Amino acid sequence: MTAAANHAQTHRLIVATLNWNRPDDTIACLQSAARLTYPAAELVVVDNHSSDDSVERIQAAVPQATILRNDRNAGFAGGCNMALRYALGRGADYILLINNDTILDPAMIDRMLAHAAPDVGMLVPAIFYMASPSLPWSIGGMRHPITLEKTGDSARHFGQIAHADAVERDYAVGCAMLFQRAALERAGMFDERFFMYYEDMDLSLRFRQAGYRILLVPAAKMWHKVSASSGGSNSPGERYWMARSSVIFFRKHARGLRWLAIVPFRALSALRTTLRLLRANNAAAARAYWRGLRDGIQETPCT
Repeated sequence: MTAAANHAQTHRLIVATLNWNRPDDTIACLQSAARLTYPAAELVVVDNHSSDDSVERIQAAVPQATILRNDRNAGFAGGCNMALRYALGRGADYILLINNDTILDPAMIDRMLAHAAPDVGMLVPAIFYMASPSLPWSIGGMRHPITLEKTGDSARHFGQIAHADAVERDYAVGCAMLFQRAALERAGMFDERFFMYYEDMDLSLRFRQAGYRILLVPAAKMWHKVSASSGGSNSPGERYWMARSSVIFFRKHARGLRWLAIVPFRALSALRTTLRLLRANNAAAARAYWRGLRDGIQETPCT
């Protein structure tokens, strides 16, 4: 019996993505998901209150996909949670969340689920740049014991693990997460205070705290356009949400003496970011970055 056939008998899979005014990306993503060698995966799209003709175009191009319409733009975390609630209600054993500006390798799911186990709460692929298909964009990472920063997520580190069957991670990226149902029910869904960014690091830590492992499967691959939903890297939108969410994350997870290291580390990071943006004549992004820091500090107390 093939691995795919065995999986078909034991796992109900739902593949979900978000759309917000980017139907071309979403259609290409869903069409790649429809080519997965894993059989009978259900495709789901959450439309995050698009203002264009996204829904009609997606329905016409990928009629087998279920489209859930949000009555507002709930952000990445809120939109993902809508998909997760739907998938759990449908009885999914595994739920794959993917960014809509990605393309999946047909064997990606089979290669990840080959490492499924009761204590593995999340499986993730190696993610490469769409524009440079052999260059890794993310392989997840480990948690720095003091600063909580993600480490080991680079092309250099990928070279060290590329031929491993599976590698333990502390952090996965929200671009692609394959959730085991029982782990998701225990650890919970995304914290919607993170409108965009850091929600994946927060959820990863909660999975680890709940006793589940996160495994990267280097042979499972996908390709990512990067930062399309926030306006692009170093746009005012991207800088605002990154800054705001970073403050919420560290307020939520830093405890005790860690603050003695985190406060100066993050202050230096903020200074470096500001100077880099100003040197690039991107004052609008620098202002947005500081608004994000302010709003993150003023957010409801994080616990």
